[in-house]
Amino acid sequence: MAVIDPDVLLRAYAIGVFPMSDAREAEEVFWVEPKRRAVIPLDGLKVSHSLRKTIRSSRFQVTADTAFEQVIRRCAEREETWINSPIEASFIRLRALGFAHSIECRHEGELVGGLYGVALGRAFFGESMFSAETDASKVALAWLVARLKVGGYTLLDCQFMTDHLRSLGAVEITKKTYLGLLAAAVSPAMSALAGGSVGAAGLDGAAAAGLRAGDFGALDRLLAEATPGGAVASSPGRFIAQLLGQTS
Repeated sequence: MAVIDPDVLLRAYAIGVFPMSDAREAEEVFWVEPKRRAVIPLDGLKVSHSLRKTIRSSRFQVTADTAFEQVIRRCAEREETWINSPIEASFIRLRALGFAHSIECRHEGELVGGLYGVALGRAFFGESMFSAETDASKVALAWLVARLKVGGYTLLDCQFMTDHLRSLGAVEITKKTYLGLLAAAVSPAMSALAGGSVGAAGLDGAAAAGLRAGDFGALDRLLAEATPGGAVASSPGRFIAQLLGQTS
């Protein structure tokens, strides 16, 4: 099983290209560069009244990076998937290096929804999501958007447009427009990538900071530092709903 080198993966994302396969059991991996791209503006997520109620209720326990391998495997088990074994292994390796992340939704301790993707510079590239319970993946997406806003990200790439994504506020843009947004989001990362391998022990602090210009953990610290008994600490779901603002 050929694992894609993490440097190759990150450099591909930095220029608007990502890997896919034809099916779960397929052996080959090919590179895709869509002519039109779906993105969700971070101030444009559409949250219905019912979804906002679910988020505020904290019905799901939402975490980040606690079950990455489970999330990607559940995504790969969907009836139609482009995640084969080499892609799965490649992203697990990228997660170990700190560039791939997952959002998990649990209900009564059971993993019932989630998503995963790649963070590079101030861009997050959403890869796939799954849901085994109503609204679980939507709640995961809502928490992701809130996390990206708090962490200073500027781009949430959703790759291909679907009716589901459109209903949540995704818009389709041209390749030219996308590449402009991408360049602005990953420019610090591109400079850092030019300085060496992400897996090399010699990558200096400035280069590492450029690769992670967005702060994926900022929301965790904000929640952890919340005053006990305060609005944030007692009801993180309400806080997330307030961060998102817009209701469709």
